[in-house]
Amino acid sequence: MFTERTSVGLDVHARSVAAAAIDGVSGELLQARLTPSFEEIRSWLGKLEGPVAVAYEAGPTGFGLYRDLTSAGIRCEVVAPSKLQRPAGDRVKTDAKDAIHLARLLRLGETTPVAVPTESTEAARDLVRAREDCRGDLMRARHRLSKLLLRHGIVYSGGRAWTGVHDVWLRKVALPQLGAHAQVLTFDAYYENVLATTARRDRLDAAIAEMAADSEFTALVHRLGCLRGIATLTGFALAVEIGDWHRFTGSSIGAFLGLVPSESSSGASRSQGAITKTGNGHARRLLVEAAWHHQRRYTIGKTLRDRWDLAPAAARARGDLGNRRLHARWVTFTQRNKKPSIANVGIARELAGWCWSLAVLEED
Repeated sequence: MFTERTSVGLDVHARSVAAAAIDGVSGELLQARLTPSFEEIRSWLGKLEGPVAVAYEAGPTGFGLYRDLTSAGIRCEVVAPSKLQRPAGDRVKTDAKDAIHLARLLRLGETTPVAVPTESTEAARDLVRAREDCRGDLMRARHRLSKLLLRHGIVYSGGRAWTGVHDVWLRKVALPQLGAHAQVLTFDAYYENVLATTARRDRLDAAIAEMAADSEFTALVHRLGCLRGIATLTGFALAVEIGDWHRFTGSSIGAFLGLVPSESSSGASRSQGAITKTGNGHARRLLVEAAWHHQRRYTIGKTLRDRWDLAPAAARARGDLGNRRLHARWVTFTQRNKKPSIANVGIARELAGWCWSLAVLEED
């Protein structure tokens, strides 16, 4: 229930902030154009009839304003933009109108706040996302190099690409086949980019492994590692991307990650489509990749045993149960001739539930 006298909506941008305040007693609407300075925003809020509650949309400006207002004793919500109700017939959108709309929704209790991470979680999340960006950069760098060679009919057929053997082939076989000097310079530029990006990825991997071994996320990473396909990098990324696992249940976390089918049903008809792909795309990709590991026959090898040795007995038992269940689901999908890519998404959705069960295991 809304208990503050004044509700404030802020439309926050990099260089300006549109503010609107609604007095719940007098009904007066106050508007202002502010700078992004936290001190100026607090000063303007201090002139309003208190107590005051503030809301602004989650976006590229981050959570600094939330932390500053909260530390000053002002209730603040960072709301999810995708969950805001918009008038269907409204065709005029301005910063001032957005601020007023936020203030009204806040007073009515119709906003959906996002989970604001702690500063340490946000720092770890930045590191994980830097590694994800580096992965994408490396993929594009490799594509540029391989497609350069493909345009000139040079194709590697010696097994898996981007291994030590493939690297020798690039330098000693592929490069001499490029005739023109300009093509050699192009190869050198692309190859150098691949090497530099690979080195950057390796440095980030080492930093993540070091943080995962000694941080507030260490115990959680060890528990998640009891599942196949979730090693240190994946477990740490899931831990920091999802943050507070207790917000969800085993069945709701799949919907949060966009792994449930979209639906358009009315009356007696029910139509389901592709997955919604809402929520955190990075965590969703990690789970989809991890789900492929459960397609193969389940055996407890040295790598998995080493990860189990770091986890408590209850996590090992639950991880073993999850691994058996997920492989059995793969077998069922295969027997039903389910398309592998579709079946894998179903496994990823269930894998998200098993990850949740391990994440909250500590309080069971």
